Amino acid sequence: MGTEREENEQTSGDDDASQQDAASIADVSVEVATVDHTLHKLCRMYRKTRRKPKGLKRLWAHVLNTPHLAIIITAVVFVVVVIMWSLLWVFIFRRESNSGAYFAGMFRVANVEFIPEYRQEESHEFVSMANKIQHVVSNVYKMSPVARLYKQAVISDLSNNNKGGVLVHFWMVFVVPRIKSPAVCEECVGAILRDSVHTSMKNRSSVGYLLGLPVDIDSILVNAVQRSDFTSGAGSQCVDKLYANLLGARVPLNIFPSWGGVSCHVKLTAVPGSLIRLTVTSFLIEPSDCVSDALTVYDALLPMRGRILHRLCEPVSSSFSLVSTSNVMLLTFRMTNGNKSFRGHFEAIAEEMCMSQIETQLDPDVTGQLYSPFHPSLLPPRCSCTWRFETPNSALGVALQFQNYVLKPKDTKSCDHGWWKVNEIIFCGSYVGHDTVFRIADHSPEVEFRCSSRNSAQPFQASHSSYNISQPCPESHFLCSTGLCVEKSRRCDGLDDCQDESDEVFCSRPTKNCGGNSPLHPLFVCNGETDCTNGIDENNCTQETTCSAIRYKCKSGSCILKKNAKCDGVHDCQDGSDEAECACGRPSLVKKVDSSAGPERVVGGDNSAEGEWPWQVSLHFSGNLYCGASVLSSDWLISAAHCFSKERLSDPRYWSAHLGMLTQGSARHVADIQRIVVHEYYNAYTFDYDIALLQLKKPWPPSLSPLVQPVCLPAPSHTVTDSHRCWVTGWGYRSEEVLQKAEVSLLSQTECKKSYGPVSPRMLCAGVPSGERDACRGDSGGPLSCQAPGGGRWFLIGIVSWGAGCGRPNLPGVYTRVNKFTSWIYSHIS
Repeated sequence: MGTEREENEQTSGDDDASQQDAASIADVSVEVATVDHTLHKLCRMYRKTRRKPKGLKRLWAHVLNTPHLAIIITAVVFVVVVIMWSLLWVFIFRRESNSGAYFAGMFRVANVEFIPEYRQEESHEFVSMANKIQHVVSNVYKMSPVARLYKQAVISDLSNNNKGGVLVHFWMVFVVPRIKSPAVCEECVGAILRDSVHTSMKNRSSVGYLLGLPVDIDSILVNAVQRSDFTSGAGSQCVDKLYANLLGARVPLNIFPSWGGVSCHVKLTAVPGSLIRLTVTSFLIEPSDCVSDALTVYDALLPMRGRILHRLCEPVSSSFSLVSTSNVMLLTFRMTNGNKSFRGHFEAIAEEMCMSQIETQLDPDVTGQLYSPFHPSLLPPRCSCTWRFETPNSALGVALQFQNYVLKPKDTKSCDHGWWKVNEIIFCGSYVGHDTVFRIADHSPEVEFRCSSRNSAQPFQASHSSYNISQPCPESHFLCSTGLCVEKSRRCDGLDDCQDESDEVFCSRPTKNCGGNSPLHPLFVCNGETDCTNGIDENNCTQETTCSAIRYKCKSGSCILKKNAKCDGVHDCQDGSDEAECACGRPSLVKKVDSSAGPERVVGGDNSAEGEWPWQVSLHFSGNLYCGASVLSSDWLISAAHCFSKERLSDPRYWSAHLGMLTQGSARHVADIQRIVVHEYYNAYTFDYDIALLQLKKPWPPSLSPLVQPVCLPAPSHTVTDSHRCWVTGWGYRSEEVLQKAEVSLLSQTECKKSYGPVSPRMLCAGVPSGERDACRGDSGGPLSCQAPGGGRWFLIGIVSWGAGCGRPNLPGVYTRVNKFTSWIYSHIS
């Protein structure tokens, strides 16, 4: 028991000890946990303390904080934009807003003797006089309303003037904000000089004073020029001055670029009191409408637009000459890379006193010749000539037969190609492609001629003879409106003997005489239709005969009776030339188009099918539809001259041709225009000779056939009969629709003249009496195509030219008659 108790007491003691131990362990555990927590907290604090940046690092860490970063990026972008805008303003916008305006001018200083030293820019005399004139001009403009814009005047040249005194050639430069550009217009700048002189003029003299400098007000001329004109002298590869000091002595003038392109400015001066005749022997360049290669001749020593004498844009193979109006001339050459050259010479010539007393002979067949001033040189802008005629008796008048020239009474329009006064009646001259006769019913008339063209004009010549005033033509002859006399038997024979169709209008329908003894009328002979039941009118059509405009001419020079021999599938000429070059006028439809889609452009027309008119071209000016055209070859098109009549419209760089197109914007081939050839006799008032050729920079590839294909050109003898089908095509003035087509009928010239009065023989009318089918605005230059009978080839019979409105009853469309220009076309495209 004692042992048990001792064991119990021992156990009890152990328990107490265990509890104390447990208590102490718990205490230790709590302490350990508290220490661990404290260590962790200290560690965290240590880490924070260790990572916390100081100075720049702290700032950078603060900056990189997301909200601050967005603000900084925005600020940087803003600063960059401000800097870029400032640079743009300084280097671009400011330069654009204050652009230079450049002018070239000239005036005559009267009462000042010209001395030879003035021709030398380095001489003391030139510098002294130039400084004096420059000071005067500068003061005039510094006291003018444009004083703030005026920058400087530069005296370029001093030359002697045939009227006496010194002719001053000068540049002027203005710094012009765009908003004030009208303040320094060409007219305004010139008016400031004229007004300054005008206020001091006295006693009806043209000489006044420009701040004490005696100036002829009539000699003042100011033209706006390009900056390149102003800087051309310094930047040119050749600048030269040549002087002709003896009358008639030739001074050679040859340019052969040995490398690359060349830009030359050659100033020509001749002995005082003389004129300059420039002779061009040859000029080898690439034709480009003066865009790349060109020679421009000025009637001054600066490149002034108002003083252009002549421009050469095409190669010259035959020699010709032109004359100045004074003793100075400027030549500016521009030749690009290649084998280019200029050969020629100039000489001083005396001013002509063109006045003649002419006595005609009694026999009208005896003729003499009169010539334009300086013939055969081109006519200068200013010249005159007077002829006084005397016939053997008062019953005889004077007949003048001109070559390629015609005189007509002056109307309200100015005379652009010669001013004529015949016994106090004023006439205007113009150029035509045939002879004319001008008759003066007076036995002693005085004929005065004055040059009136702005530039150099073609010379003329005429034969003069006497004629019977009471009977201008022999009894067996017919008097044409052109003044020509033709045999009465040739009246209404289908051939335009009068050159104006006055022998072929108002003719009754000829009888066929198929079985009679009289010969068949030429209208029915070999026209491709059987007019006589026995077929006699179509017999022996390939037999050779005398040549005329109504007979087909083979390449060998022989002529056959058959009119429409070209490309009819039959070899009619012995040399086979009638079937040569016949890859034309054979369209093949690719796909049909819904004819109900979209409004009509050609009045009364229907939608065309793709490939139906593969020669149809859309001409775009500055990116917009402007005119139509037709394909003649891989690089030539044909259109109307009036499409290119204005100065900017004549620049080929603004034009593009769209080929193989059914709807606008779907062209298979788009090509820029390299050159535009407008007929030299085109008349903007009457639309006569309304035809032009266009050469493409990039020929269309043969792979585009049949979507692109030439139309056939008619021979001069080509005749359209009732069996032909004729269509006019075009998009009209709105450019988003399908190509339109309308079938029309050709009218006789008699019917055409009934609608419009006098129309040229180079025009034809087509339409329908109701006017429901017609070409319209925007179709100009497009084709009037006619198909040969029996599904034959398509020929270009007409070019859309003009008309009274669109689709009006009894007012058909007027077209250029293409077969009148076949030889002219081939002379350029061959």
